[in-house]
Formats: sequence, structure tokens, C-alpha cells
Amino acid sequence: MPPVRDDHQFILGFIYRLIMEIVDAHQLGVVYLAPFVMHLPSRPSGREPDLSFVKAENLGRTTPTYVDGPADLVVEIVSPDSVTRDQREKLAEYQAAGVPEYWVINPRRKDVRFYLLGEDGTYHLAALDEDGIYSSRALPGFRLRVAWLWQTPLPTLAAALADLPE
Repeated sequence: MPPVRDDHQFILGFIYRLIMEIVDAHQLGVVYLAPFVMHLPSRPSGREPDLSFVKAENLGRTTPTYVDGPADLVVEIVSPDSVTRDQREKLAEYQAAGVPEYWVINPRRKDVRFYLLGEDGTYHLAALDEDGIYSSRALPGFRLRVAWLWQTPLPTLAAALADLPE
């Protein structure tokens, strides 16, 4: 695998800090960064999402070395060599496994897709609000202004949190 680009790392770190802020404040569960494995029925060898979140009520799925079954939220940041894998293969696998929320962040295209698993068992794209903010279903209270992801440098955690409307 080719090395990841710095924008991949910066965005991942930023998302991680934002998510950890709400997860820690409300004891919502645990957050893992790659290379932590998530085993899926269709892929017993597992996938290593860039970031995954498991709700407190689902911690029985976790072991010291992997998540046994779907995480409640999976985030993948697209690299030049992972476009098809992240946007097609993993999308189908995560949907079939029942991952409730899947984010695909493409820094090169400045595009984010937030997929929510519907009652019909298929992913549906979630919309941003009128301010360009995404509100997560898996992480109650978590909001992300998508424009932050394309800023250079990325905002600090304090600046991002202060920027959210009440």
C-alpha cells in the first residue's frame, strides 16, 4: 500500500479530536483508529477503518484486538488508491454488515458523503443543514461543519467548537 498523504492524516486527526470531545464528555463508547480491525460476516479477515466508533451499549462486540461485528460509525478517508475500495466495496460490505453510519471523506474532491442505514437495510445519503453542518445519528450531539475539512490549516478544536451555532 502506498503511504497516506498528509491531508489524510490531518483530517483524520481533526475528526478524531472532534469525536473524542463528545464521546468523552458523555461517555458514549469507544473510538478506534486504524489499524484496529472490524470483523464482518462477509469479510472474516476484517477491515481496518480509518476510524470506528462503538456505542457503550455495544461494547460486548469489542475485544482487545478487534471489533466482532459492525461498529456503530465508520469513517474512511479516501486516498488516491482507495477510491473504488472506499466508495463501492466497503460501502457494500458495511451496508450488508449493518454498520448504521458510514462517512466517506474525499479530500482531493472536497467531498463528504454521510450514509445512514435505513430500515430497508440500505444506505441513504444524509443531508447537511442550511449552515453546511452534519449532525450524526450515531453520536448524539455531534455536529461537523464540512467546510472545516477543507481549511488549511484545519481549525483548532476550540475554534471549531466555538464556530458551531447554538
